Amino acid sequence: MASTRTPFLLRCCAAALWLAALNLPSVVAAQNSSKAVVTTAQVRAELLAHAPDGADPGKTVWLGLQLTHQPDWHTYWKNPGDSGLPITVQWTLPVGVTAGDIAWPVPKKIPIGNLANYGFDGTVLLPVPLTISQDFKPGLTNNEIEVKLKANWLVCRKECIPEEGEFALKVPVKGSMAANSVAFNKAFDAKPKPVLGSTGILPDSSVLIDGHVIKLTVQGLPLALRGKTLEFFPETPEVIETAAQWTQNWNGGVWNAQVTLSQQRGNSPDVMPVVLAADGQGYRAELKVLGNWPKASANAVGALEPVLPAAAAPASLSLLAALLGALLGGMILNLMPCVFPVLAIKVISFTRHAKDRHGHRVSGLAYSAGVVISFLALGALMLGLRSAGEQLGWGFQLQSPAVVALLAVLFTVMGLNLAGLFEFGQFLPSRLSTLQAKNPSVNAFLSGVLAVAVASPCTAPFMGASLGLALSLPVLQALLVFASIGLGMALPYLAASFIPAVARWLPRPGVWMDTFRRAMAFPMFATVVWLVWVLGQQTGIDGAGALLALLVAMSGVLWSLSLTGRSRWLLTGVTVLVLALMLAALGRNVTRPVDVASATTSSDRWQPWAPRRVEQALGTGVPVFVDFTAAWCVTCQYNKKTTLVNADVLSDLTTKKVSLLRADWTRRDPAITSALAQLGRNGVPVYVLYQAGKTPVIMSEILTVQELRKAFAAL
Repeated sequence: MASTRTPFLLRCCAAALWLAALNLPSVVAAQNSSKAVVTTAQVRAELLAHAPDGADPGKTVWLGLQLTHQPDWHTYWKNPGDSGLPITVQWTLPVGVTAGDIAWPVPKKIPIGNLANYGFDGTVLLPVPLTISQDFKPGLTNNEIEVKLKANWLVCRKECIPEEGEFALKVPVKGSMAANSVAFNKAFDAKPKPVLGSTGILPDSSVLIDGHVIKLTVQGLPLALRGKTLEFFPETPEVIETAAQWTQNWNGGVWNAQVTLSQQRGNSPDVMPVVLAADGQGYRAELKVLGNWPKASANAVGALEPVLPAAAAPASLSLLAALLGALLGGMILNLMPCVFPVLAIKVISFTRHAKDRHGHRVSGLAYSAGVVISFLALGALMLGLRSAGEQLGWGFQLQSPAVVALLAVLFTVMGLNLAGLFEFGQFLPSRLSTLQAKNPSVNAFLSGVLAVAVASPCTAPFMGASLGLALSLPVLQALLVFASIGLGMALPYLAASFIPAVARWLPRPGVWMDTFRRAMAFPMFATVVWLVWVLGQQTGIDGAGALLALLVAMSGVLWSLSLTGRSRWLLTGVTVLVLALMLAALGRNVTRPVDVASATTSSDRWQPWAPRRVEQALGTGVPVFVDFTAAWCVTCQYNKKTTLVNADVLSDLTTKKVSLLRADWTRRDPAITSALAQLGRNGVPVYVLYQAGKTPVIMSEILTVQELRKAFAAL
């Protein structure tokens, strides 16, 4: 029967899948290869150098990250304001070379609804001084200073996209680099100057705390600013109401202002550095704070974070309870629709061994070993990447468009094989074909690997808290949690393999198996449809279209190889050429994320999640419901299309005036990863209901209307 050759496909699929998973760090790195320019759909980032007198020992040279934004997009200053994240830089320099701080230019105030941010649009250069010590010795083989930079920035319009880039540049020790003089001189002019040349606390100037306002008094501002309305930018974040109206006036040469304190104040500095600007000229002053800061609001960021389950949940969960939760969650994974296609293959395998008790048990043990080892490998890979600084969570592999595309290819091949378009035995020497048929245990093992590949993005009930705890445990204990998930997933099949009565429940082998095998091609193709949609969410319509074209070309190659006669080689050559062209078209689309509509697109009800947006909404007394989701999470999509659109649930949301935020984790987002970690979770779906002054309520992974309505009724 043709179905006896189907398991060989599992070897190829599983091997290719794990090669992709083990090389995921290099896939990520490939998107940010070291060079002087990194371009995304929103920003062109370039590392520039300015060394007009060379870089001899004892001199200072300047490097700068220049960001050129697409229209309507912006990044953030050192104090981002009500939301956002500041641009950060991390240098790798040779011994004897040290980097200073960013010479930040004066930012712009960017209003967004009833909020306000501080940041940059258009083109901005962020200069950084490099000091060359007297002891610095350039390499013997070259006379250059090799500089590497890793930069992170959050670029926003209505939606926000975390981005990063790795840059490399060589600065000659002798000679000059003056080609960028105009850009650097412009950046130096944009840097705020110290008031009266002061580099410390400005005398006769202060910040006076008066209740819930602060009163600023600044003396010594230049004559060019006197009498003008000034812009005010505090360098310390989370102190003032950024978007609030505030008053200012001049009393001779003294500038006075009154600013409202933030209801979510997270900082109480003794000295406030501020930037004052008008007509493109900025001046910086450090002001002494007089008086005592009022007690921070219960809704302040600093007061709110400790009550999140981020620290409490894992601590309250014992290792034994986590292992039990992982075991139960693994068992429930078998009921997830993402696992159904691979489980169909197990049904065929069980039926084939129905009368072979020894083969039945060996197959069950091999399948279980494949599942448990795969969970251990995925867990170890995730823990290793996190320890290396990567912000990753459960299901991280599907945040890579390249892995999504590979899975689509694998499931297409499986579907075509199940449908009878080709048999792998046609492409193999008879000796190899016979050898693979004699090793059903290897086939069963690899079917376990493939089952984990499609099940791992899901988070079943009882799994969330266990996975969250795993990140805080020693490595061996954490791996024990992952092994328990795998054991739970394999347990039903392991038990069935050792219970003879189960074999009697299965139908006898017969012609029906070939029909059933061909029917199972359709769940495979349905999985491909889902993966193409996920890739479209990550890379846009061009990426999805390129993947579909690749799948058609690959199907043509498989069909041509199944032919006989002279036409086989001619058609194979043509289809392979087309496949190569489609691979080239797909490559660029899956390695570069673009600005696409996603689950976070604003609507009348749902708004995109952003750092601190929950705290801002709570500060106004509005409860907040957050949906942590991803396009590749089947459970997330099921809940979104059922419970979250239920008429009664929507009515309750309107009645209780609940603010709805959606955190889309389809692509890598360190801010969302961090927010999940604060909740004691590292996978999706996660549903959280926040209310001011109360501990957030974390809902079940599989939402029900009754659970939501009960939670909303308690508001």
